[in-house]
Amino acid sequence: MTTMPAGSDTASFFTADEQNDDLMRIGDVAKMFDVSLRTLRFYEDKGLIQPKREGMTRLYSKRDLSRLKLITFGTRVGFSLREIKQMMDLYDPSGTNMRQYRFVLDKSERQITRLEEQRRQLDSAITELHEMREGVRTMVEERQRNAA
Repeated sequence: MTTMPAGSDTASFFTADEQNDDLMRIGDVAKMFDVSLRTLRFYEDKGLIQPKREGMTRLYSKRDLSRLKLITFGTRVGFSLREIKQMMDLYDPSGTNMRQYRFVLDKSERQITRLEEQRRQLDSAITELHEMREGVRTMVEERQRNAA
């Protein structure tokens, strides 16, 4: 078994390196992706990653690291684990992956629309809160002047 350091580069999002020469232990992978051991086990239970086992030790390949990179990116931008799994399951190492790319484009466009709407709602809420704060600040200043 060859292990690689936690700081090593991972493969791109939508390709999976099928070589399993370099393996990492669960603790190193957790540190690399800033996730808990429990999270990695959860992803394994959901079929998102398939680390090798040597006794009780989980060993993560470059393919697992590539998948984890996509999982962490996907969750950060608001994709569900189900959507992320669908994206990864469409990968075909011997094909053009056009179905996968189209699926990713469609999901990305939908998510951008959702995030832009959330941003619009947040901007509106922030503006309202600023206005309310200024109104309350004015009332406090008036009452302090009247009390003096």
